[in-house]
Amino acid sequence: MTPIQEVAERASVSVATVSRVLNNNPYVKEATREKVMKAIKALNYSPNMSGRILRRNETKVILVLLPTISNPFYSKAVAGISHIADKMGYLIMICNTESSLNKEMEYLNLLRFKQADGAIIMTQAMDVKQLEELGASYPIVQCFEYRHSDNLSYVSVDNEKAAYEAVNYLIGIGHRRIGLVGCHPQFSSAEQREEGYKRALRDANIDLDPGLIIRGNYGFKSGHDCAIKLMENGPLPSAIFAISDMQAIGVIKALTSRGIKVPRDVSVVGFDNIAFSAIYDPGITTVSQPTYKIGSKAMEILIKQIKCESINPQHVFIKHGLIVRESTMQVDSPV
Repeated sequence: MTPIQEVAERASVSVATVSRVLNNNPYVKEATREKVMKAIKALNYSPNMSGRILRRNETKVILVLLPTISNPFYSKAVAGISHIADKMGYLIMICNTESSLNKEMEYLNLLRFKQADGAIIMTQAMDVKQLEELGASYPIVQCFEYRHSDNLSYVSVDNEKAAYEAVNYLIGIGHRRIGLVGCHPQFSSAEQREEGYKRALRDANIDLDPGLIIRGNYGFKSGHDCAIKLMENGPLPSAIFAISDMQAIGVIKALTSRGIKVPRDVSVVGFDNIAFSAIYDPGITTVSQPTYKIGSKAMEILIKQIKCESINPQHVFIKHGLIVRESTMQVDSPV
């Protein structure tokens, strides 16, 4: 346990509250301030003053942490971030973490070394305690992927609700045997979308078949390989919900390579509404994430944190949509 965490535990407050007291935040209640100061005195805690002084000097650089630069999903979000950054006089540094905790920490050390003013985090290798400790000392905003905490800001869509609506749409056009191409629970969005899938089935009184759930990652190859496994597991579902468009493209590629027609034999739904989903043949029915708006909103919140204009963490869900294209069709009788 770090010294600041010991202070927080002794005072029965969050690490973020201790940080606010140390930085003389005027919005901290006096009773809370007294508790923290007593804990500091009892533990003989001495904050690193030089680090706090350095933090007040702006670099005008923002870190943007991505799990991969190969997925086109992130391009519009980065464009939204960049637009607000340009308006406010900031530069952005794209950091490709490859979902590695070590790489995440290496990039975020730039905050500690005062080589960046804040970070927008789209990766999720760190746990919530690590994020809270980081957020207590430096401006950070989680984007798309988020660990829920009262002390951390995030901007996303409501993944569970969006997935629920996508699967409910399939149920509404007659499908009962619906497969899921998901992700291992490394990403909170994957867990949330899988829960939306399961809730839609429960609400429609459809028994969950674990054999229809195959997990990989968000990429094209993973979608392709997951679809092959679904075909090998037994009778094909009449519809497949893939939790990313890149997966959905991989699913369709695998199905067509085996002579299975989409949507005549199997309907496919994706998630994200990347540009490829509209121009692919067939056009992919998908959940639309307003990625540009999400990126720009995350940047707006981060700049307010940097300038100390926003004290309370913000939890923002941007409205999603369902775009129906040629990869899905009505079935005459529920299957």
